[in-house]
Amino acid sequence: MSETVERHEFGAEVGRLLDLVVHALYSDREIFLRELVANAADAMDRRRFEALTSAASALPPDAKVRIRPDKEARTLTVSDAGIGMAKEDLAQNLGTIARSGTRAFSQTLESAKAEDRPSLIGQFGVGFYSAFMVADRVTVTSRRAGSDEAWTWASDGQGSYTLEPAERAEAGTDIVLHLKEDADEYLEPYRLDHLVRKWADFITVPIAIVQDGKDEAANQGTALWRKSKSEITPEQYEEFYRSVGMNFDKPWATLHWRAEGQLEFSALLFVPGMKPFQALENDRHSKVRLHVRRMFITDEAELLPSWLRFVQGVVDTEDLPLNVSREMLQSTPALARIRRAVTGRVLAELTSRAKAAEDYTTFWENFGPVLKEGIYEDHERRAEIAPLLRFRSSAVEGWTGLADYVARMKDGQEAIYYLVADDADALKASPQLEGFRARGLEVLLLSDHVDAFWPEALSRFEEKPLRSITQGGLDLSKFAAAGETAEAAEGIDALVAAIKAALGADVSDVRTTDRLVDSAVVLSAGSGPDLQMQRLLRRAGRGAGGAPVLEINPRHALIRALAAAPTEAAAEAAGTLLDLARIQDGDTPRDPVAFARTVTAALAASRPA
Repeated sequence: MSETVERHEFGAEVGRLLDLVVHALYSDREIFLRELVANAADAMDRRRFEALTSAASALPPDAKVRIRPDKEARTLTVSDAGIGMAKEDLAQNLGTIARSGTRAFSQTLESAKAEDRPSLIGQFGVGFYSAFMVADRVTVTSRRAGSDEAWTWASDGQGSYTLEPAERAEAGTDIVLHLKEDADEYLEPYRLDHLVRKWADFITVPIAIVQDGKDEAANQGTALWRKSKSEITPEQYEEFYRSVGMNFDKPWATLHWRAEGQLEFSALLFVPGMKPFQALENDRHSKVRLHVRRMFITDEAELLPSWLRFVQGVVDTEDLPLNVSREMLQSTPALARIRRAVTGRVLAELTSRAKAAEDYTTFWENFGPVLKEGIYEDHERRAEIAPLLRFRSSAVEGWTGLADYVARMKDGQEAIYYLVADDADALKASPQLEGFRARGLEVLLLSDHVDAFWPEALSRFEEKPLRSITQGGLDLSKFAAAGETAEAAEGIDALVAAIKAALGADVSDVRTTDRLVDSAVVLSAGSGPDLQMQRLLRRAGRGAGGAPVLEINPRHALIRALAAAPTEAAAEAAGTLLDLARIQDGDTPRDPVAFARTVTAALAASRPA
């Protein structure tokens, strides 16, 4: 070894840390390039800042970060024209790892789940050392701006490093990675280009990949969200929207703002103009991208709640460290404040746009079911979300909101009535609606997959309780029914008793009802949740909330005939009446085969001789 070469040993604890970085983080090692590019961009920003007070530190006109693969030498070089490092800087910054947190980092890394480990790089100041995940030797040659001396730091990551004088024509830093045998992918320009566009596409420092001796630009270099809205054309917004979300349509809404004060961030968000090709139910996580100082960090920061997961775009802040783990993100107060602010802004935009009915219909038909999830998931925002909901109705065409429903309520009506079923078309013909239509009472028709859950969570709107019309105990007697002339059948009480005795545990009760007009029977919930929720619970194998109530129409011709027939006839018909009520409600007969035989026999008996 030359007399000018100095060998230094890493401490035992640092050696253990290097081993952890190289091996425990192996699964997602592409992140090393983000770390090196981020360091290079920071160095150039520091030099640009220093040049404000020192002309000797001025950046060259063509300053950029250069990434140069050399397949023959099996090296990957990352060069910058940044502030550079003197000998002391190299020893302090690269020779001592995580001076205040080495042990803590080691413990965190060893205990972290495999999927969280890649994000831990840099949490304790070890981002540079991610290079050893792909390299078995790293050399760093650097010259401090304003100095004539250059030095080379070198290490194989095995517990020691060397320092020796070097030559470099200009200030800046060259990091040379001598790649491992299984790291050939990082010698391919197309792979490097992909990684730069993934992690550093929008940082302002130019990044180039050297191919055939020429610098090929690898990043856009323009963070659109950092510009003023007056500087951006609609075409630029649309182009960015399509690139960030892989969309082909135009955005329904574009939200672009900068928050200033105690919390500073820039945001550029889009509400798509059409549903994504992949169903939103498949992934219930927000994918808004988090950037720190223009550098992409993650799209798993949950910047918006799951019920706004259709929103796409970017949030960029300087109030977070550049390297931050997923675990740290969840507990960072600054990020929690950003989430609240971004969620509030999106809701404000939706509230404003909801005033234009036709325009809002496009949004609602695309993303209404997702927005409804917020009613039962987000207690804090529930009151803000409710006015944004839209529904089909038994009384009006098109979509209507809760406020409009309340404005149309009849005198004396105390509740907001709704009916839930799987099929929107079946809702309109449901026997459950007959008595309400006859009395001019409006019912909201709900058929989305989330509709069985959220009404109970909302409970009330403008002091009016929400009430499923399939829940028992509804008293409509104070509202006059149009065309109701027939008298109730004689012997109805005996008929009710006979049917109840015949059905036994299949029903919790049998009773007459005044909410039927054309149908003979209908079901209602005996206790607990409404009928739709009970069906969902049964499908999930979690019980059904009790047997239903069978309600019969005492004015219907069939019921009148059964009331006049012998008790035995009523008992025989009881099972068929219950199965008919189940079918009307979108359910199946208790025994489909037996039901088919009963219907077949009835049809055969009705044929003329």
